Amino acid sequence: MLERLPSASKGCFVVVLLLALCPGVVAQPAPISVSPLPGNMSRNCDDGRLRICPDPVPPTNYEGEYIGHDEPALLFYSDVPGSGSMGIFTLILPKDSPVAPKQDGTGGTFNFQLHVAFWIGMALCDNQSAPNADKNAVCVPGTDANIFDNPDPSAADYIGKHPGTAFMELQFYPPGWIASPFLTSPDHYFAALTATSLSVNDTTHQRNNIDCLRKVGIEPQNFAIVTRNGIPLFPANPLGVEFGKFRFDLDNVLLMNPGDVLRITVRDSESGLLVQIEDLTTGDSGFMVAGPKAGFGQVDFDPTAASCSISPYEFHPMYSTSGEHTRVPWAGHSYNISFSDEIGHFEYCNAGIFGCTQPGVGDPALDADDIGCFSPLDFDFPVPPFQGIRGCIVPDTDFDGPAYGNNWPGTAPDIDATLHSDPIRFTSPTFIGPRGPQNYDRVAFEANLPNIEATCNIFTGVGCVNPPPGATFYPIYSTVELGGTCLWQLGGANVHGTLNNFGGNSVSEYGDLLTLAYTTRAFGVIPFTDNFRRILDFNPCPTAIQ
Repeated sequence: MLERLPSASKGCFVVVLLLALCPGVVAQPAPISVSPLPGNMSRNCDDGRLRICPDPVPPTNYEGEYIGHDEPALLFYSDVPGSGSMGIFTLILPKDSPVAPKQDGTGGTFNFQLHVAFWIGMALCDNQSAPNADKNAVCVPGTDANIFDNPDPSAADYIGKHPGTAFMELQFYPPGWIASPFLTSPDHYFAALTATSLSVNDTTHQRNNIDCLRKVGIEPQNFAIVTRNGIPLFPANPLGVEFGKFRFDLDNVLLMNPGDVLRITVRDSESGLLVQIEDLTTGDSGFMVAGPKAGFGQVDFDPTAASCSISPYEFHPMYSTSGEHTRVPWAGHSYNISFSDEIGHFEYCNAGIFGCTQPGVGDPALDADDIGCFSPLDFDFPVPPFQGIRGCIVPDTDFDGPAYGNNWPGTAPDIDATLHSDPIRFTSPTFIGPRGPQNYDRVAFEANLPNIEATCNIFTGVGCVNPPPGATFYPIYSTVELGGTCLWQLGGANVHGTLNNFGGNSVSEYGDLLTLAYTTRAFGVIPFTDNFRRILDFNPCPTAIQ
């Protein structure tokens, strides 16, 4: 999905997750589809190589191709009203290793090699998203009356009658995935608000019309980069239909530095879900509202229509609380309020553009996931992507890239300070309940490994393993105290100052296989094994309430 920006735009930028491409950037011709932006920009989650989207069940596009992603997640639970529709986090953006990566793998490991993005999540109303039992159904925001997870088709809360859900991700992108003299240097993070839906009737498995499937896929995504004034660069809706206010103003993008401390607020507003990022280190801030004023909209679920259409839409929180039953019924994960990393989107490649022709370190031979490959030599920018090395970005389906080795902070304490990046660190979120600000009272660790492992039978659980086959390491969450504040961190078991590593490995942390009910056309509701999950009946890292 390579897009050319309008010629009137100020410069252009390369973001691997969008892969916007300026004229003259690619050194050699390639069979690509070029379309203008804004207007008919394709934002297609079906291309799992490039898009960062929640995993559906099964993790395939409408053509049956694999589009899964590896998302080790931390879920936050509370039965108090308000906990499912608001979260206030403090996040420290991780710094990169002081030693740059090398093509032979002997240098440092930067954040972009471990995670294409990390994000904060929440379930949202979308009555044009699965299960689509009634396209005219009304989704009343912020209520647990929306909990429909009963497998009994005769029950009032039958999962197939759910009013429809999208999943919000506030995604943060590390330096190295981006290159532009206009937008940023290699030293900055930026963020985007996304809302992803599923255009399927879960009971009949009828998909949306063919025009929608071709243009935005089975899993359409609203996408808006967070800006200082809340005006997106282009309309957020999946078709890029021009309504609301937008302006392609790269200077207005909220840029953040490694090491900056952020206060992040996710809450409902009259105009749609509001995300606000306050950089407490620099004093800068930005926001975005998931509503029509920013061009957010639903892809209309109309399987018989001749053409794809968008309706302006305000996305609001789905549930009042956050717990084991406040899930997105079409998604692989069981989450509502959550934090997750998106790992396994980088492997070394020694030669080749788009398709690798010479395997890099870690790959004894070329394999199916050695595609989507880039090097600074392929671009004409003063600021190259990938910090000077060549790599491939397709999800690492054989689990042999840097994210699945001892390259994380806390995996080798003797070299952490010199070759490893800092861990992602963040507080447990708080929310405002009936008694004012409160903590979530319990947490869950969840890894969607069964949903992405080729060896796993998700019907029986046979072959579903942790860590994944081919991996020498899988990251875990631990806690640390900094300045009197408890923080979560992601990496190895021995990050300096760790208080609790919850067993010290992924087997103990993520627990047992989890089976959830999903609707199918042929067999009604059947159980799928899509995750490992371990629930703690307490919150081991509460945030101080001031």
